[in-house]
This record gives sequence, C-alpha cells and structure tokens, in this order.
Amino acid sequence: MTPAAGVHDAGGMSDTRRGYGRYWAGLLPELGFLLPVLPIIIISTTLLTTLFLVGVGTIAIVIGIFVVVAALFCSRALGMFELLRLRGAMYPPITPPRWDRAERRGVLAKILGPVVDGHYWLYLLHGAIVNFIVGIVTWTITIVWLSIALGGTTAWIWVQFLPGDAHWSVAGWSDRIPARVVERIPDWLELGSVVGPLVTFVVGLAFLLSLPFVTHGLTWVHYSVARGMLAAFQAERLSEQVADLSVARTAAVAAEGTALRRLERDIHDGPQQRLVRLQMDLASADRQLEKDPQAARELIAGAMQQSKEALEELRALSRGFAPPILLDRGLVAALESLAVRSPLPTHIESFLPPELELPPELERNAYFIAAEALTNVAKHSGARNAWVRLELRRVPDGDATWLDVVVTDDGTGGASAVPGHGLTGIEERLRGLGGVMELRSPIGGPTHVIAHLPLTAQLPTSTA
Repeated sequence: MTPAAGVHDAGGMSDTRRGYGRYWAGLLPELGFLLPVLPIIIISTTLLTTLFLVGVGTIAIVIGIFVVVAALFCSRALGMFELLRLRGAMYPPITPPRWDRAERRGVLAKILGPVVDGHYWLYLLHGAIVNFIVGIVTWTITIVWLSIALGGTTAWIWVQFLPGDAHWSVAGWSDRIPARVVERIPDWLELGSVVGPLVTFVVGLAFLLSLPFVTHGLTWVHYSVARGMLAAFQAERLSEQVADLSVARTAAVAAEGTALRRLERDIHDGPQQRLVRLQMDLASADRQLEKDPQAARELIAGAMQQSKEALEELRALSRGFAPPILLDRGLVAALESLAVRSPLPTHIESFLPPELELPPELERNAYFIAAEALTNVAKHSGARNAWVRLELRRVPDGDATWLDVVVTDDGTGGASAVPGHGLTGIEERLRGLGGVMELRSPIGGPTHVIAHLPLTAQLPTSTA
C-alpha cells in the first residue's frame, strides 16, 4: 500500500469537467489517444486472433495449450497498454487485477495459471473483439469530425490552389434564389465566391467548436469499456482490503509487543539495576554509620548519585509514553517540547491548517514516530541539526488525505531499516496504522525519514 501511488480506482470521472475551457484543455491528450486507435486495434486483433486460433487448432498436439497461454499473456500486455494510454489521456487510473496469485505454486502452475483466470479471458475478449469494434467507430467519427473542422475553417486558404473545375460552384442555386435578389448583386461579385466559402467556413467552425465534446465523449466510451472489462473485480478489491487490514493488525500487535519487550529490557538493565545498588549502598551505610561515619557518608553520597541517575533514566524512559502536553495543547506543542529536550538543535515546522482537529490516537503515533526518529538521529547520524515538518497531502485522483511527518537531518546519511532498531520500529508502527515509511538517505546525507499516516479527521465545518 502506497499513498504516493494513489492507486485508487475511479468509480466515475473524478475530474468532472465544468466549463468549456476544461474540455479544450483535454483535447490534445484525447486526440493523442484516439488518433492512433486504428493501427493499435488492427495489430491487437490480428495478433490475438492469430495466436488464439492457431492455439485452438493445435491443442490436440499439446503445444496448442502453450500458444493459447501466449495469446492470454499478449492480451494482458495489450490491456495494460490500453490502461496506460487512458491514463495519458488525463483520465482517472483504473486498478488492474492482481496478477501475482499467491496460491499458484511451481513454474508449470504459473505458466498455465492464466487459463483458469477469468481476467485473462476478459482481456482477450477486449483486445480481440470489443476494442476493435469500439475503436473502428470512434476512430472513424474522430477522423471525419476533425477533417470537417480543419478543412472547413481553412478552406479559404487552400481552395485557391485547386484546379479551376474544383472551385465552389453555384450550379442549381439560381433556381432557388429570387430573381430580384440576383438582379441586385453587382456584376463584379460572383455569388459562388462568397456563399460557398462562407457556408464551408461556418460548417467547419461548428464542427471545430464541438470537437472537444466529441473527443471527450469518444474517449469516455473507451474508458467505460476498459473500466468494465480491464479493472479488478469489486470482490477482489474487498478481499485485498481485508487481507491488508489483517496484515496491518498483525503488524500493530507485533510492534506493540516489541515496544513492551524493549521497555522491559530497558527498565531491567537501567533503573532497576541502579535501584538494587542503591538499596545495597544504603544497607552498607547503615552498618557503617556507628563504626565509620566517614565511610557511611561516602556510601550515602554514592547512593544519592545512583538515585539521581536512576531518576534521569526513568525520565528518559517516560518519554516513550504520551506526555501531558500532547493531550493538553496538541501535536505541534508536544513536538516543540520534544525539540527543547533533544540533544541537538531541532527545528519544528508545521504546515497544518490551524483549524484542523487531529484524532488523539493519530497525534500520539505521530509524536512517537518523530521521537523515535530524533532518537535515531542523535545516536547514529552524526548530525548537527534536525528538522521535523508536519504537512497534509492529498492523493491525486482520489479522496484520501495523509498526514506526513518528515524528519530530516544534516548527518552522514547511509541509514537503513535494520531489524530490531528504531527505523524498523517506525515502519512496523506505520504498517499497523495503514501507513508507510519512506526513507531517503544517500551516502553523505541528508537523511529524510518520511512517515505517511492516513488521516481520517475532517476539517470543522463553519456554522456561519
């Protein structure tokens, strides 16, 4: 799952066009889709039909099965190319089927898998028959409409270069024009030289002005057919979402367990050991109090130092829990407080709308992610400065909104997510939330740890 990909299937045209200018803006991409349709459908139909018929004809000698499979794979490639062309025509992306079926084991099962996969047969039907029929109609209308539009509006330029017999003629018009009108036309003005070009220009202009609507409608026909035949089934998408949620839940449980085990180990190795030593020092001081007061005072001083260090370690461990300022004043204030306690200069930048209300659980996880990333910077990066940036990002062609937590440092770079370390913990936490982590850390720096968290909060609506 990736936010950047914005892999969202459009249930309809998300870029609903309003205004005449929007149609003109999509004219060139749509013409770029429609004009090459004829050679594409000829190649597609010829290739797929030939392979399929040859495969069926030779299926008795076994080799035909593999030829049919080759036709199915070719239909898949051509179908994906059709989806790519529609994307280039500025239409919303269509989610293709999931081809890597986990249940297929072995080389032979993967080779023959398309035979039992209904999507391959739909792609074959689309590439060999349906797209050919639709393409012939849409390409013909496009060429005729475009020819009339361009030819009519520019005829006054190129018609003068035609032979004399090919010029506009008014033969048969004289019977329809009243005699009194003909008598009033000056001798130097030929009727054909005015009416013919004018009528041609008006017709061409009408076709030209309506061309964006025509190309949009014809491309939409291709898009609708592709969405019905080349997209993943709704049941498959729901099944994948359930599987993703199951994986996310497992990752969340694993991340929580890892965090608890690490906290237990840190307490055992740190404050607990110091408290044990503190108890032993105080017991020794008690025994030495009457015999050797000077030695007892030294033991008490050591115990006080041990208690101070244990207190510091407990404070450091308590940063793994949500601080009160996070609940009272919000995420930005909590991060600013975290920056003050950071061992290196840390700068907080927030591009969130002031009126945005984040869910408490999302704020808590964003705080922990930033804290873990800053701890990793302080321990391993060799940086002199760090930056934490908060911003909202909307996925193109979709309704999803993400909260991005970006932690940057000017260290040496070369960071990687090693199992059991901080970056892996961030990745597991994000996976449990349905988010993803993006790591950019070239050798020499800088390092960018980008956490993408799905945002479910809504901006408060005005009551005015």
